[in-house]
Amino acid sequence: MKHLLRSPAAFKFACCVLTAVLLLPLTCFGQQSTGSASSDPRLQKAYRFPQGGWTYVHLEGSPSDIGFQHGYLLAPEIADAFAAIKLYNTHQSQRDWDFFRKAAREMLWPHIDTEYQQELQGIADGVKAHGVDLDVYDIVALNAFEEVPDYYIPWLTRQTKSEKSPKLTAPGNCSAFIATGSYTKDHQIVIAHNNWTSYLAGERWVVIFDIVPQHGNRILMDGFPGVITSDDDFGVNSAGIMITETTITLFEGWDPNGKPEFMRSRKALQYAKSIDDYVRIIKDGNNGGYANDWLIGDRKTGEVAYLELGLKNTPLWRTKDGYFVSSNFARDPKVLQEETTFDPKDASSSPNARHVRADELVQQAKGKIDVETAEQFLSDHFDSFEKKEQADERSLCGHVDVSQRGVKEWAWDAHNPGGAVQGKAADSKMAANMSFVARAGHPCGADFLAADFLGHHPEYSWQKPLLRDMKAGPWTTFRAGQKSSQ
Repeated sequence: MKHLLRSPAAFKFACCVLTAVLLLPLTCFGQQSTGSASSDPRLQKAYRFPQGGWTYVHLEGSPSDIGFQHGYLLAPEIADAFAAIKLYNTHQSQRDWDFFRKAAREMLWPHIDTEYQQELQGIADGVKAHGVDLDVYDIVALNAFEEVPDYYIPWLTRQTKSEKSPKLTAPGNCSAFIATGSYTKDHQIVIAHNNWTSYLAGERWVVIFDIVPQHGNRILMDGFPGVITSDDDFGVNSAGIMITETTITLFEGWDPNGKPEFMRSRKALQYAKSIDDYVRIIKDGNNGGYANDWLIGDRKTGEVAYLELGLKNTPLWRTKDGYFVSSNFARDPKVLQEETTFDPKDASSSPNARHVRADELVQQAKGKIDVETAEQFLSDHFDSFEKKEQADERSLCGHVDVSQRGVKEWAWDAHNPGGAVQGKAADSKMAANMSFVARAGHPCGADFLAADFLGHHPEYSWQKPLLRDMKAGPWTTFRAGQKSSQ
């Protein structure tokens, strides 16, 4: 694959982007503040503060107010995240940013509910008020940074029968489980998830959003700057719903008339009061983008469910005494056969090897599973294919950067700088208090050092302007309504 930043002009442009990001005004952000524009009534209820390697952000009000608060309080982070996503997506797709803006304007925007159009416009207004020159279509494209390159573009390539486009495949990022009944220590729900992605994005995926919307449930979720949903999808709401997901590897499908996944997942967490609600909302207008296996729990009933959200097939399993593990494998034969090209029999693949290990760990811990067990699960380094402790692309805590194999199913080459970039876990008692634990960086606690990595792997030097160290923070408890302890 061509490295688009190997030309001096392109490298100079990327350096200018980074310089502009780093020079953004940061002085108005204190430990807990709304910034220098605190006289703006839209910001009166909003605040942010750092903790444990994360940035906690409280947003409250109407859709446009929540958007403005989001955009203004996180303006430096949004500008920085936008530069990283723009670099990554244009490089991987070999399409310029105008293509992504056009997809946002013509393919996505017409299918977004008014409430979320207002919130997205609010984010654009907020960053602009803080001196960041992005408009609403940049923000929409940022929100779709998973579904446009990995779902829409492959579909478009097939429609146009283009042979010049690089081969893009739906990735399979994340390890997760949900358990209940006799499998857990207190016979209630335990849920856990670590986010696998590029380190370029993952080092920036460290926001805790506490959102009190004008309508619907209060939300506590992890998230990415400028994005209205969690996007790696871990969250709890005030109605007792607990959710996470992992991506379906090698999924193929797109409905140009469907609603964006980033909107449907946000809407589901905001409005669902039951598992049935969540399933109904996330399926409504399904466009096939960012196709995931959803793990859903209802702390009020102790029931857990597993929704395999294909485009043609959407099987649902549920239980009050059992568990589901998820590591990017499709489990339904029809989904596998009709909507993916994934080989479920290849035991050496990352999704299958992690599936084996996840099942093994949950079975071993039956009757003892709690949040501490979940943290150990997310930190696990056992390679079930080679049957030894070895942090790599097959371990639940992924370190693809050390693997000579990479992950062929995701088109990740050898030593691709990606893997598990953070972890979260909660139980029913925590969910009742709108709380969960989270760790920024590798859940195992290891650090990724960018300069050292690039020194050994210059083939990834196209990321150098924006690839940063990813240092692990401590496991930290967050709750809705939290204020800075500093």
